[in-house]
Amino acid sequence: MKLQEELGKKRTLMVVKKVDFGVYLGTKEERVLLPKKQVPAGIEIGDPIEVFLYKDSDDRMIATTQMPKIMLGELRVLKVVDTGRIGAFLDWGLPKDLLLPFKEQTAKVSKGDEVLSALYVDKTGRLCATMKLYERLSTDSDYKKDDEVWGTVYEISDNFGVFVAVENRYSGLIPKREDFGNMKVGDMVTARITKVLEDGKLDLSVRKKAFLQMDEDARMLLKKMKSNGGKLPFTDKSDAESIKKELGLSKNAFKRAVGRLLKEQKIRISEKGIEILEK
Repeated sequence: MKLQEELGKKRTLMVVKKVDFGVYLGTKEERVLLPKKQVPAGIEIGDPIEVFLYKDSDDRMIATTQMPKIMLGELRVLKVVDTGRIGAFLDWGLPKDLLLPFKEQTAKVSKGDEVLSALYVDKTGRLCATMKLYERLSTDSDYKKDDEVWGTVYEISDNFGVFVAVENRYSGLIPKREDFGNMKVGDMVTARITKVLEDGKLDLSVRKKAFLQMDEDARMLLKKMKSNGGKLPFTDKSDAESIKKELGLSKNAFKRAVGRLLKEQKIRISEKGIEILEK
């Protein structure tokens, strides 16, 4: 076992040497220091100790019995404790904060933010955090179409849509055509699975099935009209992008909601838009 390859992992190692400032763990050929303040009482050579392996402030590999909030292969929400010229620093439960480099950020982060992160070893052999999770998410869920799930937005693409870590574990996407609303990285969302792809990735929608969503959209439209003097400047001839930007609805969803309100005789359509009918 090469200790460098165990960086970022929890391992049980044997005590091979005792010194005034701690104990060495591993083998006679390759060993790592466990500082004195971390050494359990009564430990002897040959005893096993469960430790986490990382690098200290001087970039030397070191062992600790204090377990961090994240290890290699895991995804965890970590808090930003500071930012600097090379990136942000996350609280991961160890004395030396975890670096989140700028190039590994999918959105700008600030002190106090909580970000869904993974741990990786960079080219220099240091442990760092990343918000780029696409290749790190699992595709072996047992979810089915129409299941309701929760997840965290971890990246937003102008081309593809909103990438979501379902249960902070599985790979999900709200396709661009479904992206209604002003979502941002870090948002927690509740969504419905619209499709399970052959590779196991999940297509999502934050909207309900059309016949259920129509009533909700109609109520929202009525509320918007009331707060806008009883009118809205949109008809079925309005530009789809304008409708989406102002109302958060696709043009088809807008037309369905208007149809519901017309059927209930709550609104009327004029050349300038829609308006509430006075009772």
